Amino acid sequence: MWTRHHKKRKFGRLILPAVTTAFLGYFGYHSVHGDYGLRAAETFEQLRSARSAELASLVSRRKMLEKQVELLSDGSLERDMIDEKARYQLNVSRPDEIVIFNSYF
Repeated sequence: MWTRHHKKRKFGRLILPAVTTAFLGYFGYHSVHGDYGLRAAETFEQLRSARSAELASLVSRRKMLEKQVELLSDGSLERDMIDEKARYQLNVSRPDEIVIFNSYF
């Protein structure tokens, strides 16, 4: 009768912990340094805050432009706005006038 007798090896007991450590190390590294890791989340957050500030400035500029368009619309023509726009576009002023340029044009 044949019997199998396995010799206990120290190397065999280290295989499972080594594989587990490698597995956890791989996923741990990528959870911090990967494309969707903690460092990428910080970068995304900085980009989001910069873009939200840019959005706020663009929204305020759009509201200002909508207000100007409303003043120039057909229903409520303001003579001063039409005169101001025409003078700005044609670069014409009278000698006794003081011209102050605003940055919203």
